[in-house]
Parts: sequence; structure tokens; C-alpha cells
Amino acid sequence: MIRPSRTARAATLLAVTALVISACGSSNNTDNGSKTPSSGGSNPAGKTTNQPLTIGALLPQSGDLAFLGPPQFAGVALAVKDINAAGGVLGKPVKEYTADEGDGTPDIASPDTDKLLNKNVDVVVGAAASSVSLTVIDKIIGAGVMEISGSNTSPAFDTYPDHGLYFRTAPSDALQGAVLGNLITQDGFSNVAILARQDSYGEGLAKQLAKTIQQKGGNVVLNELYSADATEFSAEANKVAAAKPDAVVLISFSEATKIIPALIAAGVGPQDVQTYFVDGDTADYSKDFQPGTLTGVKATFPTPPALGNAFKKRLLQINPKLTDFTYGPQIYDAVILSALAATAAGSVSGKAIAGKMIEVSEGGTKCTTYKACLALLKQGKDINYEGVSGPVDFNSTGSPSKATIGIQEYTKDNKYHQINSVTGILK
Repeated sequence: MIRPSRTARAATLLAVTALVISACGSSNNTDNGSKTPSSGGSNPAGKTTNQPLTIGALLPQSGDLAFLGPPQFAGVALAVKDINAAGGVLGKPVKEYTADEGDGTPDIASPDTDKLLNKNVDVVVGAAASSVSLTVIDKIIGAGVMEISGSNTSPAFDTYPDHGLYFRTAPSDALQGAVLGNLITQDGFSNVAILARQDSYGEGLAKQLAKTIQQKGGNVVLNELYSADATEFSAEANKVAAAKPDAVVLISFSEATKIIPALIAAGVGPQDVQTYFVDGDTADYSKDFQPGTLTGVKATFPTPPALGNAFKKRLLQINPKLTDFTYGPQIYDAVILSALAATAAGSVSGKAIAGKMIEVSEGGTKCTTYKACLALLKQGKDINYEGVSGPVDFNSTGSPSKATIGIQEYTKDNKYHQINSVTGILK
């Protein structure tokens, strides 16, 4: 199949009629050698097939999203392990380098991206945060390197002029916003206060959420954006209280540990007003709050309908300290798809890999492991990789055309458990 042009990319639209409700650290650098860096760290256009596929993992080791780093680094390492166990890519073992994206304050991602490019990586896996990816995407694609994220959800990427070199295995927040808005109104709440980070992620998700709530007949009584580097939230909490909502949505990262106490002090904490989290702040808070603080809080994030214990156990073999597995499946699939695309292209150059990403993700013979898919490719067959995160059929914007949002609920221990899931189609 020929990859459609993305010079003028269509906005992502949610096919609401397709929604189906169903019940339901740190990383070691695995460098085994290095290539000779090209001028300026750019990927040479004429890269030959006798060089190994090189993955650069740009993921959070520090900052507000550091809790998402361990499962994603583990996902990358596990994928590389599986690929190499099956014979590697084009007969050579995959190499992996790791780097820290931070959270944008200060800018750690840019110099760490340079370090990866100076290693002549072919694919950058990451960043985790949409706002961070937007600060480095031009540098990455300008070097002829493909970028693929397992957790970027900002709708901004659906229209970004990436020259066909950007992909993500997590769905646009057009889907999460619609699912969460539906959930809130179905739960019987109609006057909603939204408190969101002032960045591409927070603003995009808040916009989609507000749109859905209003379409469902609800009211957004407050849509407050706060600075991403804020450390004190009493003013914002007081605004929430003054709006008198019957539900509060918090679109944040780890600063939730500071916002929740501020909301409690203002009389609009989780035990006063029904509260909802999203993917950026759905975490294990058992060590952060007193038992019962988050009881009844609901949350959403992209996840398989039921993430199997077998895959969790495999991630734990990579990192036994994992307590959270969020976006581990998506990042694993991102690496596997990159390797399959390189195999299909017969080349490890970023542009060649990007040109085969759609082809290996949909429309062919279904396969669910790198080893099985590799065997089919060697037989000259078109493949349709379906991974641990579910079907990852890329559309013309480089985003999944189908994905599942898991609905979580917190219990007395301040840990979340999946109670439902919603599958939607994005066009």
C-alpha cells in the first residue's frame, strides 16, 4: 500500500456512533557500540542496510511526568529484547540509546535530543509529553529521523506539518475528551469545572472535553488554565469553589499532589465534589494522600480493554520495581511497528521506515508478535500488526484510527482499578 501524503492533513474527527461500551525508575543504556555521527547529528539519507536499526528513547526520567518513565522505558527495552530474540532487523540486532525528556521546565529535551541524533538514531521513540514533543519534533524530522510516541495525545499533531515522519500509538484526545465528557454526563453531572495545564496537552483536552459536555446538554461553569510551572494553587481552587460545580475535572501531571490539597482546603475536594482525572494524572497515590482521599474519583486513559497479566509480568522482568504500567503497551507497539516497517522497507533510514508504517499496521494478514510478523514479511506477505495495546491501524495523520479508553475508579487505598472501557474510531 502507498502511504497517503500528509502535506495537508485533515483534522481528527470522532465517529461517535462507533463508540462501543464494554465491561471489563530509571533505564539502562543498552548501547552495544556506536555509529560514526554524521555532520550535525543528522541521519544520512543514504544509510545502508548493513547498519543496525538504532532506536533513541526520549522519555521522562525527571520532571512532572517522571512516573510515566519507568513503564515506557521498560516497554522499549522489552520490545528490543523480543526483536533481537527473533533475529533483529535485516539480520542485525537493534541498538538502543536512552535520554531524558524532562517536562519542559527547564528544557532538557532539546540537548538530550541532540545526544540521540549524534548517535545517528533512525527512530526517536517519545517524547511522552505532547508539549515536549512539539519542542523537538522539527529538530527530529529535520534530521530525516522518524519520531513515534506512545503517549502524545494532543490534537495538534493531527495537523502538524511533519512531512510524514511523525506517528503515535496513543489516540488523539479527541477520543479521550469525548469519552470523558460522555462519562461525566452519564454519571448525572451537568455543571462542570475544568482545571487544566496551560500547554498543548491541557488546552487541547480541555477544549474537547468542554465541547462534549456542552453537546450533551451540560454546562462548563469554569475552564481555568494554570501555568505548567506553577507550584501553588489556592487561587485556582478558590475559583473552582466560587463556580459551585457538581463535578471537577483535573487535567494535570504530578502537580495533582499539590492541587488536590488546595481543592480540599477550598471545600471542593474529591470527598466534597465528584472528581475526574485524565491520563496525565492517573497514578498510584497511595504514598501521597491519606487513605480514602481519592475514593470514588474516576479517571480515563488509553489502554487495552484488559491489559493481560502476562504482559505486565514481562515488563516486571525488565523492571521489577514497576508499580504503574500506563502507556507501556503503546510504547512497546511503537518499537515493534518501527522494526517491522524497517524490515518491509529493506532499510533502516528514518524516511524509509516512515514510508512503511501504515502498510504494516493495517490491511494485511493479522499477526500479533514481531516473530510471527517477521515470518510473514519474509514470505512476501502484507501484514496487519495488532499488538498488546490493541489494533494500531494508522490513519493518514499518523495516529491510530481505532483505540480504547479505559475508565478507572479509585478506591480507599488511593489506587485505581479499571471498571469499564470504551472503544472509538477516529478518522
